[in-house]
Amino acid sequence: MRSTLKFLIVLAVSLLVMLVFRALAFTVYAVGGKALEPDFKAGDRVLVNRWSYGLRTGGGGLFDYGRICRQMPAVGDFVAFEDTTGDVMIGQCRALPGDTVSLQGKGRVVIPGVSRCDRHDCYFIDHGGIVAEEQIIGRVVAVLYSRRAGTPFWRGYVSDRYLLSR
Repeated sequence: MRSTLKFLIVLAVSLLVMLVFRALAFTVYAVGGKALEPDFKAGDRVLVNRWSYGLRTGGGGLFDYGRICRQMPAVGDFVAFEDTTGDVMIGQCRALPGDTVSLQGKGRVVIPGVSRCDRHDCYFIDHGGIVAEEQIIGRVVAVLYSRRAGTPFWRGYVSDRYLLSR
């Protein structure tokens, strides 16, 4: 009886540590579509470092948005970000605040920074357009594995897409 209780306590603590680690440090997202080929393929599961640009805090009802140990993404970084609907997307950072880019139908546009954006820096990210800093979750650090859609969980894994660093 006592060993069972110890086992259950260790199991509960392990699960709690894993959930906190996943929520604060690293998380996994799936790449959908073929827009990021050849770097990423549809079905890739990528590991995202949530601390790479600083830990996001607040942004909900109680606390204002902020970042602990804030850093800027670099041009060429693959980042995970939330689009306007709240879905998570993966894209490559192409321009930093103050850079000029050409947008279809709008001509040349200066990417707003803190001085022009109302509260935070913005970045130009492929497949996302101009993205505010508070929407960026973190940097993609590796492809953990790849799985073909529509297959059972024990099948469909792509053998040459394991642990590829970015």
